[in-house]
Amino acid sequence: MTNEGNSLRIGVPRETFSGERRASLIPGAISSLRKAGMETLIEAGAGMAAGFADHEYEEKGARIITDRDELFSACDVILQVRGFGTNQEAGKADLARMKPDQVVIGCLDPLSAPAAAKELAQTGATAFSMELMPRITRAQSMDVLSSMATIAGYKAVLMAADTLPKMFPMMMTAAGTLAPARVFVVGAGVAGLQAIASSKRLGAVVHAYDVRPAVKDQVLSLGGKFVELELETADAEDTGGYAKAQDETFYKKQRAMMKQVVAESDVVITTAAIPGKKSPILVTAEMVQGMKPGSVIVDLAAERGGNCALTKAGETVVEHGVTILGPLNLPATVPYHASQMYSKNISTFLLHLVKEGNVKIDREDEITRETLVAKGGELVHTRIRELLESQPAENE
Repeated sequence: MTNEGNSLRIGVPRETFSGERRASLIPGAISSLRKAGMETLIEAGAGMAAGFADHEYEEKGARIITDRDELFSACDVILQVRGFGTNQEAGKADLARMKPDQVVIGCLDPLSAPAAAKELAQTGATAFSMELMPRITRAQSMDVLSSMATIAGYKAVLMAADTLPKMFPMMMTAAGTLAPARVFVVGAGVAGLQAIASSKRLGAVVHAYDVRPAVKDQVLSLGGKFVELELETADAEDTGGYAKAQDETFYKKQRAMMKQVVAESDVVITTAAIPGKKSPILVTAEMVQGMKPGSVIVDLAAERGGNCALTKAGETVVEHGVTILGPLNLPATVPYHASQMYSKNISTFLLHLVKEGNVKIDREDEITRETLVAKGGELVHTRIRELLESQPAENE
């Protein structure tokens, strides 16, 4: 993409997904873009829900645009939190605003919504999906999934503590000793590790389990106790460091061995979400029934079906006296810091793409290649194309 004679114009539209309070760029990120020769245009109110006023952007050198059509028309690059794919209903109107060769960067969820990715490709825009960022050392500062998982793990603990009819820490009082709450974290990825750390800070006794034995040291370093389940997990981790999906035989054995640990816990926080796939059921209805009344489950995999068989996405349900929370979009509930982290991820990625004042598509570069979804009117990401081809036609 070229921008002859002018600075590259970066556009930040206001997020339109219901309940989305994050901003894709915060005022503090604008200076680095200006130093790289870019001009930033912000739709009026784009940062307000996250705690960033329009005048803060202007003070850093950005220009405020009141008309969304004008923003899209004027800009070479559009930065979003929820692009089309993660915002198919309200975001559809933006497809008509996109121009051929305009660069669109955001969370597009192409693994779950390949048809939406194709529809976006048909606009002619060059689209990058932040969720596809490879987990390699030089891309760590661009890793949106890890950033947002940190927020989710932290917030899950606060929700559990607020719901549980007990306090987390042990207390020695004149009225006697209060025993600490017992928290069980299933999945020791970024969200799980943050949940462990946050639970420990509140004074809980924390146990954790993960199919990847290699994370045991990380759990222990945070003060958690690693639950040992004698299961065959030789192929438990993919090349990106994520836990791999296992077959149903494995999950059946896992559930049987976890039953006692769940029954002994006051709080269970589940985090096993696999990109583009339905979440595995790890906590059955029978296991919930075995928990003490007043216990709490926070299911961070609710958006993809949930790890608990009784989870209802976006709802709080009570079964057998156990409260089951199925929160959606937790990062948006901590919008200030979530925006700060997302802004760092996306601005670092943009600076990675821009060379000599223009966006350069270098498919030899792993970061660029793995995140590039669409270009020139076509889906160019092999995995997304294969997913789309494997889906049955709508009239079948």
